[in-house]
Amino acid sequence: MKSYPMIILGGGVAAGYAAKEFVARNGKAGKLLIVTAENELPYERPPLSKGFLTGKKQAGDIRISDAAFYRDHGIAVFRNFPVKKINFRERILEGPSGRMIGFERLLIATGSTVRRLNLRGEGQSKILYLRGIKDSRTILAKIEAGKRAVVIGSGFIGMEVASVLASQGVNTTMVFPDDRVWKRLFTAPVSAFFEDQFAGHGVAFMKSDKVVAVNAKPRGCQVVLASGSTLDADFVVAGIGVAPALELFRRTALEMRDGITVNEFLETSVPEVWAAGDVASYPDRAFQRRLRVEHWDNAVEQGRVAMRNMMGADQPFIHAPYFFSDVFDLSYEFWGNTGGHDRVVYRGRPDRKQLSVWWFKRRSLCAALIMNRPQEEREFASRWILRRAQLDPQALQRARNLKSLDATFGQQACFKP
Repeated sequence: MKSYPMIILGGGVAAGYAAKEFVARNGKAGKLLIVTAENELPYERPPLSKGFLTGKKQAGDIRISDAAFYRDHGIAVFRNFPVKKINFRERILEGPSGRMIGFERLLIATGSTVRRLNLRGEGQSKILYLRGIKDSRTILAKIEAGKRAVVIGSGFIGMEVASVLASQGVNTTMVFPDDRVWKRLFTAPVSAFFEDQFAGHGVAFMKSDKVVAVNAKPRGCQVVLASGSTLDADFVVAGIGVAPALELFRRTALEMRDGITVNEFLETSVPEVWAAGDVASYPDRAFQRRLRVEHWDNAVEQGRVAMRNMMGADQPFIHAPYFFSDVFDLSYEFWGNTGGHDRVVYRGRPDRKQLSVWWFKRRSLCAALIMNRPQEEREFASRWILRRAQLDPQALQRARNLKSLDATFGQQACFKP
C-alpha cells in the first residue's frame, strides 16, 4: 500500500485551487495526491451553466490547471477512483477493487450532489440535472436536438440554464412553487426585474405550481403539474438545489451538521483532516453563525486556506460569502447573507439595467447585490459586510459617492471570538 503525506479527496474547485496553493507554497514533488471519482482533472464549475453549456468553451478551457501543471510539480492525480470506504484511525482510503491508499493529512473536498425528484410517470429519464461536466455535455446535446424544454426551479441553476436554453432558441418554460423567481434570495422588486428580462427573451413562467409527473411520449415527454396543467417538452432540466456529499463519512468519527463540521481553521473533528467547499460547515464570525456555502468563490478560498493550514500555517478562514451570475446580457454579483435583515435599500436605474440592492440588519450592512454599477460599490460591499459597518440607510440611498460614507478605513474585520 502506497502512502502520501497529503491527499485531497475530491476533484472539484476546492481541490484544484488547493493544489495551486500547494505549489505556490513550494510543496515538494511526490508529497501530494488528488483522488477523484471523475475522469477529469479539477475544473471550474461555473462555466457548466454558462460558456460550456453554450458550446463556446471546451473541457480544456475550464480546467483549473492543465496536465503539465500536475506532472511538472510532481502532484499525482488518481482519476476514476471512487473511494468506497475511509478509515480515519488507520488513515486509509479504500478505492476500486479494494485498492488501499494511506495518508497522513487529508483535505476533504467532495463537494455536493444534486437533489433529485421522485415523481410519477415513466418519463423520469427525460429529467436532466446539472452538476458535472458529463451533465453539461448531455444538456448541450439536447439543446442542439430539441426545441422545447421545461426547467424546474427558479434559483441559481434554474435561472442560468433557462437563460442559456432561451438564448439558443429553445422554447423554455420555468416551473417553480413560489410566486416569484428565486424568492429565497431576491426581494420582490428584484424578482420582478428578472422576470421581466426573462419574459423579454421568450421564457414563460408557471408560478406557484410544481411538477408531479413526467410521462414518456414517442418524441419527448409530457410534464404534468399539480394544477392539472400539462406541458409538452423534448427534455426537462431540474435545478432544485444540492446536498453536501456526506455518504462516505456516515458512521465515522467525523462530526457533521448540514455538512462536515470544521473549526475556524477548516479542520474537522478528526485531527489532521480538513474540509473545504460545499461540504464544509464553518463558523462564520461576521454573521455569528455556521454557514455552508455552495458557490465557486467559497470553494476557491477555502481550498487555499485549508492547504495553507495543512502545510503548517495557522490561518482562520475569514471571508464574505460571494457569488456571481450571468443571465442573458446581465451579470451581477452578490456578497453576504440576507438572513434576519430588517431593511433594504435600492440604488441605480433598473430601467437601464443598473441596480444595486443593500440589505441591513440593525443598521449593519449584511448583504449586497450589484449589477452594472460603479466600481466603488463593488469595493465597499464586501468591506462593509466584513467590518459590520454601521451605516445610515437613507444616506446610502442618497449618496452620490460611497467614500463619503466610509468610516472603516484602516479597520480590521470586526469579529467576536
